[in-house]
Amino acid sequence: MWRMRRLWVRRMRVIAERGRTAIGAGWRPELALVIDQNPALDFLEVTAENIDLAAVPAALQLLRDRGLPITVHGLSLSLGGTEPINRGRIERLRRLAEKLGAPLVSEHVAFVRAEGVEVGHLLPVPRTEVAMDLLAENVGTVKRIIGRPLALENIATFIEWGDGELDEPAFFCELLERTDSLLLLDVSNLYANCRNHGWDANAYLRRMPLHRLAYVHIGGGVERHGLYHDTHAHSLPEGALNLLEELCAIVRPPAVMLERDDEIDQRFDLALELARMRGAIERGEHRRNGS
Repeated sequence: MWRMRRLWVRRMRVIAERGRTAIGAGWRPELALVIDQNPALDFLEVTAENIDLAAVPAALQLLRDRGLPITVHGLSLSLGGTEPINRGRIERLRRLAEKLGAPLVSEHVAFVRAEGVEVGHLLPVPRTEVAMDLLAENVGTVKRIIGRPLALENIATFIEWGDGELDEPAFFCELLERTDSLLLLDVSNLYANCRNHGWDANAYLRRMPLHRLAYVHIGGGVERHGLYHDTHAHSLPEGALNLLEELCAIVRPPAVMLERDDEIDQRFDLALELARMRGAIERGEHRRNGS
């Protein structure tokens, strides 16, 4: 696993300028042209559930043929669910990763179904040792089938389970160690949870297993009725950019990726949002280097 992680990190840094954090974006059909014309992008991420295995979009295949790395991101495995994990979903993820030559696959530490009912949203896993055992078993099953490094992502939540035995950093440290998995750190999800639950973001970052960091997500959001929603449909908030800067002041992430899933129209400026990301990364690097 560590050899494969080193290959991912090295690939990100070789693609980018020497010593520079790689920059990526989530691929969407609406962004196909602007992504194709943007030389600043070092990698892409595709959401597995949005891609037809039998008809991978030609624009996406062209970028893959050019050598642009493409990671595969899953939404529906329900790693934290109590039902047996669906092997057909894992196999589909494996086939898509193989078709796109993905160096990495990622999923969420969450559940999305119970007793056959699809919730349609990522729900938090109770941070207990019992839940940990089940989650670790499911992660192990996924890793054996996909045959690629697996990165696990923190989610944004509106509720917290009342019987948690571990906080989130401790939970992730134990989970990633037990399963020998990588970390996909979503700083926007962290920003949402800090606003909604009163978490200390800086303390959180310093306790996460950043030595296992594969890459970073950042996306937009909005406050509604006193709660912050991670929408992936709004401009990047300064708070999330500040957390990205803080992260980069601690460690150099191999890669950082912009998530934009909705409200993609003429008002959305991909180049501007990428530049804001890059600015936060560089500010953090300057602090880390003492310059």
